[in-house]
Amino acid sequence: MTSAATMSPFRGALLVLAVIVAACLGAAAAADQPGSAEGYTIAGRIKIDAASAKGFGLPAKTSNTKVILNGGQKVTFARPDGYFAFHNVPARTHLIEVSSLGYFFSPVRVDISARNPGHIQAALTENRRVLNELVLEPLKAEQYYEVREPFNIMSLLKSPMGLMVGFMVLMVFVMPKMMENIDPEEIKQAQEQMRNSPVPSFSGLLARANS
Repeated sequence: MTSAATMSPFRGALLVLAVIVAACLGAAAAADQPGSAEGYTIAGRIKIDAASAKGFGLPAKTSNTKVILNGGQKVTFARPDGYFAFHNVPARTHLIEVSSLGYFFSPVRVDISARNPGHIQAALTENRRVLNELVLEPLKAEQYYEVREPFNIMSLLKSPMGLMVGFMVLMVFVMPKMMENIDPEEIKQAQEQMRNSPVPSFSGLLARANS
């Protein structure tokens, strides 16, 4: 009787310990399931080909690339190898945007199915292309500097300064020929008329205008 009484507390403690261990293992297993209450994980990769950068395209640095979920609900940066991940994401439609200096990425629509746990479907919003893998590549390289136009002689001649210089050159060559065709007597009469006729003053012009 004494031995049985002393063993019963140990059995009770072992039973309680077994229940606690089983509860911990069940919670860990539930957390590892993709459909747990904490949410799902969206993992992807940023792929920037440095050889495709032309003109003013900046060197590819995936570590400076920012990945935004749902307009800023969650923000993360891509690792140097390009991989990124969002954890504890609920099952619904999400929008992923990529901000990278020198490149333009299409926003990505990500659908997480609640009926099929772990099923994630992604598609680009620009051209609605479905992505089998969440590998995001830039659609084009952004240019932050205006390219200087090459020298063009026609643009110089069409400018106001070019038109003025052209008119002066034309008059230098044309005026002597025009003067040769004019009668010398008419030139003298025109000069005499200019000498005899007084130059109207500005006040006189205003008085005539008011009258």
